[in-house]
Amino acid sequence: MNLQLALLIAYSVALIAIGLSIARLVKGSADFFVAGRSLSAPLLFATVLASNIGAGATIGATGRGYFDGISAWWWNGSSAIGSIFLAFFIGPRIWRVAKAHNLFTTGDFLELRYSPLVRGLVTLLIWLGTLSIFAGQLIAGAAVLSVVAGVPRWEGTIISAFVVTVTFMAGGLLGTVWVNVVQLSVLMAGFVVAVPTVLAKAGGLQGIAHSPQVPATFLDVFHSGGPLSGWSLLVFVPAFIISPGLMQKAYGAANERAVRIGIGVQAAALAIFAFVPALLGMAARAMHPGLTNPNIVLPTLLIEQLPPWFGALALAAIFSAEVSACDAILFMLATSLSQDLYKRFLQPYADDREVLLIARLASLAGGAGAVVLALLLETVQSALAIFYALLGVSLLVPVVAGLYLPRAGAREALASIAGGNITLLVVRFALPASLEWIDPTIAGLAASAAGFAVVYAARLVRLKADTTEVGSVRL
Repeated sequence: MNLQLALLIAYSVALIAIGLSIARLVKGSADFFVAGRSLSAPLLFATVLASNIGAGATIGATGRGYFDGISAWWWNGSSAIGSIFLAFFIGPRIWRVAKAHNLFTTGDFLELRYSPLVRGLVTLLIWLGTLSIFAGQLIAGAAVLSVVAGVPRWEGTIISAFVVTVTFMAGGLLGTVWVNVVQLSVLMAGFVVAVPTVLAKAGGLQGIAHSPQVPATFLDVFHSGGPLSGWSLLVFVPAFIISPGLMQKAYGAANERAVRIGIGVQAAALAIFAFVPALLGMAARAMHPGLTNPNIVLPTLLIEQLPPWFGALALAAIFSAEVSACDAILFMLATSLSQDLYKRFLQPYADDREVLLIARLASLAGGAGAVVLALLLETVQSALAIFYALLGVSLLVPVVAGLYLPRAGAREALASIAGGNITLLVVRFALPASLEWIDPTIAGLAASAAGFAVVYAARLVRLKADTTEVGSVRL
């Protein structure tokens, strides 16, 4: 057994032990789902940042940096932009609603604001989409184990799923927050060591820029090689504004100020971190020009270019990123199935203990489903793209409008969801080759907004007509 593998095993056991120890503090569903609404700004900062720096933010973004250069900043930069909107425009408002009505999930909000049908439909869509992003995290974990120990992809996927599922099942949000503090510490320590060491070996930015292996566009932050490259990654922004996993962490805040400060400062930290995987990918291109699989760029770089102890720490940081992001993902899977489907539609009178059991079983089922999907999808980016697109077209307009347009109702939400998802599927799978330049996510978001706007306008026209009619009768 090599040093890197030994450290990863020890680290995984430690995470599981922390999750199991905190499980004793979980007294009911409020602790499991929203941490008793007790999270301070520093804890909220740590858990949201740890969730946002996952497989996509590390392995996926480094793979993009390998092919696109510094413009890979937009991968995590888009997350930071979305976080700003969540911190100041969505999070505080939805925290007030959640606190006033004792809401636990995004589904709770959708039913309160619209109808049970909207809640059930969105829950099903998100549950299916969330499996894809979970699969993306498992692909990353398997890539690390493959490079470190030659573990076959299927075994690495199962091992990764086991670690993250057991860690989350035990403590829910309460356990996740404290595990995230450990994960974030390891993550930052690993990259603080890796970045200067790797850049120095590559000759710094000057050496990378003059390497014959890199294209002329490598230092252009506004370069885009097409869909999901460079600035076109802005299509990810909506997912980080209204992600159920992130909004649920906002539910767990102690007050509105904690939401603004915790998530707002996290956005600034994420914008700075966004340069890290981009620079590592650029260095990898200069030193290892023959790589074709974006999933192995970062693990290969750390194994080949760092001393064993430093490399082991950096690999633990990547694995930490993958596990921490999975916490938020399992949150969406567990809460949507237990609270939004089981308790709302199947067993309305289920007690606290039964809901907790279903939430933990949902985590287990989600882990198993994600393993299957991870073996079918090729790259981290392909898995994450499915989730971000589905999340944006299904939730952005209904959530934002639900907070800011008090007259909007269920018909508007249903029109938005149907229009967005149908357009997304048509553009992705049914358009002729001559129209391939149309981005499915952007088209879906536009259709979602248009569907909502048309029905809402019709509602306002009817209300005006009714008001006029009443006025005429009185006269």
